[in-house]
Amino acid sequence: MATRPIPAAETAHPEQQYLDLMQDIWKNGNERSDRTGVGTRSIFGATLRYDLSGGAMPLVTTKRVYWKTATRELLWFLTGSTNIRPLVLQGVKIWNEWPHARYVRDTGDDLSLEAFVARIADDPVFAEEWGDLGPVYGKQWVDWPTYEQTGNGNYRKGEGINQVAQTVDSLINNPGSRRHIIEGWNVAELDSMALPPCHKTYQFHVAGDRLNCILYQRSCDVALGLPFNLWSAALLAQMMAQQTGLAPGELVWMGGDVHLYLNHAHLVTEQVEREPRGHPTLEIKRKPDSIFGYAIEDFEVHGYDPHPPISAPVAV
Repeated sequence: MATRPIPAAETAHPEQQYLDLMQDIWKNGNERSDRTGVGTRSIFGATLRYDLSGGAMPLVTTKRVYWKTATRELLWFLTGSTNIRPLVLQGVKIWNEWPHARYVRDTGDDLSLEAFVARIADDPVFAEEWGDLGPVYGKQWVDWPTYEQTGNGNYRKGEGINQVAQTVDSLINNPGSRRHIIEGWNVAELDSMALPPCHKTYQFHVAGDRLNCILYQRSCDVALGLPFNLWSAALLAQMMAQQTGLAPGELVWMGGDVHLYLNHAHLVTEQVEREPRGHPTLEIKRKPDSIFGYAIEDFEVHGYDPHPPISAPVAV
C-alpha cells in the first residue's frame, strides 16, 4: 500500500516524527512474509527531517540507544574493515549473528553464539576465516573495486576508490556539485555480502555555509535499526561538516521498505506511549587531520536522559 511522509508539527519534539512513523506502520502497514521468516508490517516510502545545527542529534530518548556502539560501528566502516573481530574486541555485538549463522550452516558445528564470539576474540586465525562479512559497507565506502583491461583482453583488479575521501574533497573544492555521494549498493558484489547494505546511499548538499545530508535506506527495521541509523547518519554529517569547515545543516532520512517485525509488538506498544524528553547534543572534542582520524573518545553527548531500554529479538 502507498503511504505518505509523516511531518511533525513545528512545535512537536523532533522525535515525535519517529514515534508517529512507528505507530503508522503498526496500524496501517501491510502484513508480509520476509526472508527471516518472522514477518513484518511494512509501508513503502517515508521521510524524516532533523535540524543538526548547534550539535543537535536525532538520538531517540523514548528508549535508551547505545550511541557509543553505533559510533564504534561507524568508525569501523571508515577503516574499510569487513571482519567483526575489531568490533568484538570493543564489545560491539551488532554484527555477530550473521557470521555465526554462516559458521553453523557451513560446518554443522552447533557452537553457541557466545562461544563463537569468544573464539573470534581469542583466535585471530579463526576470526580471519569465520569473522568476515564479505565486502559490506566500509569496503564499498573506502575501497570500491575497479578493474582495468590488460593487453591480452583480460581484466585485473585496479586501485580501489575511496568514496568518502573523494566526497570530502569535492565538498571543499566543488561545493556546488550534485555528485557528493557515498554509495554502498555494489550490484556486482551483493551476493558476497553477509547482508546487502540497508543504509545504502548518502548524498551531501552545501547551502551557503551549511552542510545537509540525505540518507536513503532501501530497507529499515524501525524498532531496532532506525535509532542506530539516524544517529550514525547524523554523526557522519557532523564529522563531514567539521572536516569541510561547514556548519551542520539538515539530515533528511528517506526509507523504502519501512517495517516493524511482528515479534516486536511489545516494544511498539510500550514505546509509542512514552514521551520524548530532552534535546541531546553532540560535542566533537577535536578536529582530526582527516575524516578517518576520529576515535570514540572524540565524541561526547550532552543532555541525554532516555527512558529505559526495551529488549527485542533481532531477525537474522
